[in-house]
Amino acid sequence: MNRESFINRLRTELLTMVEKQLTPVAIKYGYSEAPLETNIKWKPLVLVIGNYSSGKSTLINDFLGGEIQATGQAPTDDSFTVITYDPSTSPDGPIRVTEERDGKFLLNDPEYPFGSMKKHGQRFFSHFRLKKVNAPFLRNLSVIDTPGMLDSITERDRGYDYQNVIGDLAQIADLVLVLFDSHKAGTVREAHTSLRDTLPTRTFEDRVLFVLNRIDECVSLVDLLQVYGTLCWNLSQITGRKDIPSIHLTFSPGAVKESPNSFERDLGFLKYLENQRSELKNAILMAPRHRLDHLATFVETHAERLSHLMEALMAYQKRFQKYKIRNLLTGIVFSVLFGFLAQIGLKSMNVFASADEGMLLVSSSLVSGVIFLTWIFYIKKLFYRRFRKRQLKQLETLTPLENQTRRDSWDSIRELVSKYIVKTSGQFSKRDLAKERESVWMVFEKGAKKIREALNELATIHHDDAAEVDKWIDRQSNLLKETRE
Repeated sequence: MNRESFINRLRTELLTMVEKQLTPVAIKYGYSEAPLETNIKWKPLVLVIGNYSSGKSTLINDFLGGEIQATGQAPTDDSFTVITYDPSTSPDGPIRVTEERDGKFLLNDPEYPFGSMKKHGQRFFSHFRLKKVNAPFLRNLSVIDTPGMLDSITERDRGYDYQNVIGDLAQIADLVLVLFDSHKAGTVREAHTSLRDTLPTRTFEDRVLFVLNRIDECVSLVDLLQVYGTLCWNLSQITGRKDIPSIHLTFSPGAVKESPNSFERDLGFLKYLENQRSELKNAILMAPRHRLDHLATFVETHAERLSHLMEALMAYQKRFQKYKIRNLLTGIVFSVLFGFLAQIGLKSMNVFASADEGMLLVSSSLVSGVIFLTWIFYIKKLFYRRFRKRQLKQLETLTPLENQTRRDSWDSIRELVSKYIVKTSGQFSKRDLAKERESVWMVFEKGAKKIREALNELATIHHDDAAEVDKWIDRQSNLLKETRE
């Protein structure tokens, strides 16, 4: 078994873990509306976002080698476009769009990982589409072009929640390119929200690349440095990072040739930045190599969050069981007390003066029974509702949040815990929870971590060292066998 085939086997193992052990639990407890594996079983994805006219479409066309996306200075395309390879056509000849499909096709075809995005509604469907292209660049990955971010547009204007769509796409993407241009090194409102709120909660920092595009429109190297410095300052303020994030500088050679006033600018500096374009292109082409590592992260993250969710539900159920016992004992005490008071009252009124003590005892027992049944079928439910409301107001007390990792995990599942408790009225099986949590935790502890260790070890082995690769494959095959058992 060679290196690539074994890596494919690792990928299959991860997908199987998700499908068999995580998805059923995720759907049952409302963690996900669609199977989790639908998000990761397709090819690697590169998401391209940025301000309007930042050159997203031009950059994509440049890398693909053809005019696939419409370009222009003003906003030209308000659609989310998935651009993928068409293996049924020959890559020879001009690069072109070989097939186009609408959003409903993308959302309903199980081949694609977008089924969970049906929640964004009809207006989003009409702004979502697929293009198949015969570009070799897309053989091992797909690109998603997005509408340009604006300053004054609102959700009502778009007809769907733009930030939520960006967040969902970022969550399944292996790489996110954030583009700026030399005219807007500052950030518009939608970009500010994406960088500050959306991306940090839906993807990982190492998957986000910042790109300063259209640098050929700077009039000189000094102008470029000023623009670069402005962008660095803005990003540091928005992201809150102490270090300046790496920013790729790029431009389209075709756009430079077509520019009517390029002779008026001192563009001699561009020849020193050709390597930046090559580095960005290589970073995009590396997305498939990072895919398996991202899948391991996906499994770890969701297994940990699912486990945390069930831990909170188990803690709630434990409190609820104790409360039910106390409530039952309280009902018994009240029933007995009312029966005793009824007996005293009947005696004092001489109702059973001519009857024996047995009749008096039966009557007081009947009063106790009526009180107890009233408690069980009515009063108890009122107390249970009060208990639920009280617990929902203090959900944070259900699990310890001793570090930032736990707090971040809790932020992602808090509403899900609340919704499940409300949906089930707090009535669910603690035994089932414990069993399912153990299964999910095993995925986190054994499955994903073993594959992560395998990847880390593989990274230290030289590609040409066939003997070491074979030994590694033998070791990992045994570990996978142990994990499945």
